[in-house]
Amino acid sequence: MAKPGMVDSGPLVAKKIELKKELQRLVKSIVDEEDYSTEAIDRAKETLSLLKDLKLRRRSSSMSLKLPKTVPCPEEFKCPLSKELMRDPVIVASGQTYDRSFIQQWLKAGNRTCPQTQQVLSHILLTPNHLVCELIQQWCKSQGIELSNSNSVHYNEEEGISNADRDHFLWLLEKISSDSSALSEQKAAAKELRLLTKKMPAFRAVFSESPEAIPQLLKPLSKNESFSNNHYDLQEDVITTLLNISIHDNNKKLVAETEMVIPILMKALRTGTIATRSNTAAALFTLSALDSNKELIGKSGALKPLIDLLEEGHPLAMKDVASAIFTLCVLHENKARAVRDGAVRVILSKIKNRVHVDELLAILALLSSHQKAIQEMGELGAVACLLSIIGESSCERSKENCIAILQTICLYDRSKLKEIKEEESRNRTISQLAENGTSRAKRKAGAVIERLNRVVNITHTA
Repeated sequence: MAKPGMVDSGPLVAKKIELKKELQRLVKSIVDEEDYSTEAIDRAKETLSLLKDLKLRRRSSSMSLKLPKTVPCPEEFKCPLSKELMRDPVIVASGQTYDRSFIQQWLKAGNRTCPQTQQVLSHILLTPNHLVCELIQQWCKSQGIELSNSNSVHYNEEEGISNADRDHFLWLLEKISSDSSALSEQKAAAKELRLLTKKMPAFRAVFSESPEAIPQLLKPLSKNESFSNNHYDLQEDVITTLLNISIHDNNKKLVAETEMVIPILMKALRTGTIATRSNTAAALFTLSALDSNKELIGKSGALKPLIDLLEEGHPLAMKDVASAIFTLCVLHENKARAVRDGAVRVILSKIKNRVHVDELLAILALLSSHQKAIQEMGELGAVACLLSIIGESSCERSKENCIAILQTICLYDRSKLKEIKEEESRNRTISQLAENGTSRAKRKAGAVIERLNRVVNITHTA
């Protein structure tokens, strides 16, 4: 139940419920999965932080700026610019605190210094000062000052974005896309957009409200010189912002179908820093959640540079690249493209070197429904590799994928049955899996053993 003097708006309640569901999902994946990712932990921490921000914002939005004349306001609670009680205290890069709407006006006027210290700001991201906000609320309560909504921040009905935040966001897009903006201004705007869309998911939704927002964001990268050595930081910030906004479900179709997006992602995948290329792969993975996007991305030729990046094997990029390739290859047409572009050779090479075995086996299992992929696996020594993983791995999912691939090889490439039978006679690898594996692994292993016995019996009869 909301406390007296506080208002729970429908949109903010909906946002709170959405964040709680996301937190539940992330915590469940961390607790349930043996090989959970550090990214899941970071996202869970970020979601917790957002829930806290939402609660504090709901509280602070109910404060009135008007105080009784008989109650002097402590100086530390006043905005240095407005000289009034702060309703939304934020910290700038210099460490000083201001009321959000007034410091935003200062920044929009083109100033890049701290009004109090005159220090040049290294960035223009505004960080909520939760401590000061709480102190202001406690002081108001101790003074018996009734909180009202008469001067509360006006929020966007869907996502809880204030009008001041929205204006600042649009101003940043103008800065990054304007031909009259200096390169340093474009870079500063790109960096802040990246941070805003990471820390405040509500900003991701704003991109879907204007058809020009995404082209504005990408305009600096539409020029060839933006990919030169001097502008890698700009490229990385823009691509990462694109990744951030792609996470929002309502943006996935819009982002992928914006004409300039896929070509720019393709170029970034080939020419960016390793961080940019990794985030590009993550963006393609996120966008490919939609089947229509899988087709669009596959037709664009994205699988070849993804496979090339996988072959390079940089640790920072491997998981994002593997996730992107896997999701894209769910679509049958993309399996053929991946096989044609050399995926089987690259993946098997990594698996043999025991690099990201679990993720890459999942892709190989997908590709095994393609007959040319099975042929390549046989030629490249996949059978021995898969059998050795079944024998040594402690990961049940890896064993499942190994035996699933071997079952398909048994069906389509009879030349490998002898090799499998000989290994089974020596080590009983498949028989042990049929006895001790998961239900899926047992089923697949049983089918392989039955196939081996049937072929051997036929051979003896002949």
